[in-house]
Amino acid sequence: MPLKKTHTICEENAYRALFSDVAPLLRNFLYAKTGKLQEAEDLMQEAFLKLWENCKKVNPENAKAYVFSIGKNLFLNTKTREKVIIKFKKTIPKEEQVSSSPHDELVEKEFAQKLEKAIASLSPNSKEVFLLNRIEGKKYREIAELLGISIKTVEKRMHKALVELRKIHQSI
Repeated sequence: MPLKKTHTICEENAYRALFSDVAPLLRNFLYAKTGKLQEAEDLMQEAFLKLWENCKKVNPENAKAYVFSIGKNLFLNTKTREKVIIKFKKTIPKEEQVSSSPHDELVEKEFAQKLEKAIASLSPNSKEVFLLNRIEGKKYREIAELLGISIKTVEKRMHKALVELRKIHQSI
């Protein structure tokens, strides 16, 4: 059922109609990405919550694209967190992993939170390129094709992300 013309997605009927039309599609999209139904449902609900929080800023005609974009970014943030933890654990010898003190675990957790916050603070374009390159392992050419932008634009966004992360890293 297509959305009726409305002035704002903040209107309860418009929001409900969008939710009933788009939520199953977004959940299926996220389920295909995560492979976990509960995680997909959680991400879908969080995306719609963010839509509701920003409903006055979102044009009703763009609401579906907006909620899909939010869902995709939430998924990428989740994967970033997981991959950073896995990568960090691989750098620690097994004997150190087993005998880490509570203080070390706290320091590790705090660093992971700061890193996650730093990545989250990047602009959406820079964050997307950074995650696709550094976490997903995609080459600049692949990212350019995937996002429909030039390789030069990918390079500029990556440079911007790295500069920002270096600034934040120095303050950690």
